[in-house]
Amino acid sequence: MRSIMSGLRAAAWTSFGMATLAVGAAAQAQAQEVWPSRPIEMIVPFAAGGGTDLLARLVAEGLSERLGHRVLVVNRPGANTNIGTHAVVKSAPDGYTLLLSSIGLAANPSLYKPMPFDPEKDLIPITLVANSPTVLVVHPQVPADSVKEFVALLKEKPGALEYASYGRGSGSHLGAELFQAATGTQMTHVPFSGGGPATQAVAGGHVKVLFAGMSAMSGMVSGGLLKAIAVASEKRLSLSPGLPTFKEGGVDYVTGTWFGLLAPAATPRAIIDRLHKETVGVLREPNVTKRVIEEGSEVVANSPAEFAAFIAAERKRLADVIANAGIK
Repeated sequence: MRSIMSGLRAAAWTSFGMATLAVGAAAQAQAQEVWPSRPIEMIVPFAAGGGTDLLARLVAEGLSERLGHRVLVVNRPGANTNIGTHAVVKSAPDGYTLLLSSIGLAANPSLYKPMPFDPEKDLIPITLVANSPTVLVVHPQVPADSVKEFVALLKEKPGALEYASYGRGSGSHLGAELFQAATGTQMTHVPFSGGGPATQAVAGGHVKVLFAGMSAMSGMVSGGLLKAIAVASEKRLSLSPGLPTFKEGGVDYVTGTWFGLLAPAATPRAIIDRLHKETVGVLREPNVTKRVIEEGSEVVANSPAEFAAFIAAERKRLADVIANAGIK
């Protein structure tokens, strides 16, 4: 009799354990299905006001509507995006912390050794949001209105003009180095913590020159606070048809920056797929596409695999630029 009772108790506990496991599995599945269930942070590793920040807020607004929870933009500038990027790398891979980064993501492995993380191993690409050709802007008091006049000014007084950048190794820094190499000129580098501070410094006349994406420049150029000299694209922009290309000014100079969305490594594939789907959906909305174009960029919205291949190619390309310019 005792043996029978023991058997019944064992069977009961086994059934209870299986039921508990089933409930736990169901709860876990349900938790995965309801993502997101709280606000999401999108970290921008630049100060507020720059091109990356502007695009991040545009994407965050659209994602908030599509996901049903707020996507909050958090600015964490410093170390040419390394501070903000490291914060994302260290965060839980649960879809609640994202990164909207730029060209520094691919340049930093050649600038900082050792790196506290590997961008290609510790982050999962979601989509390349947009590309933006570089534009040369100067303070209105700079006595040059064309590429030829600007080059002549630099050659007359080598090193006299200071140029701002978003930070050492940033797209604006690399763009200026490429220009100096292409023209045989010399300027003095003044790095800032992001696009906003760098742009304000040039608009205020504290620094005279900036090579940057058109996305952060258009408003100040149209308002007369900055003077645009040329754009580093193959052809003139539809947004600014009166702005000539560098090639029209006799300088073979075509370059730009880019903006991409990523998540920590090990973020579940289902979440990455959902984020990709909704982000691409936001970018393809006519009003959003129009806003991106108005900011001087072009929407890309490619696949995670395509963005990963793009980052790998950029990492190699920028390593060569940094080595040739002797940037340390």
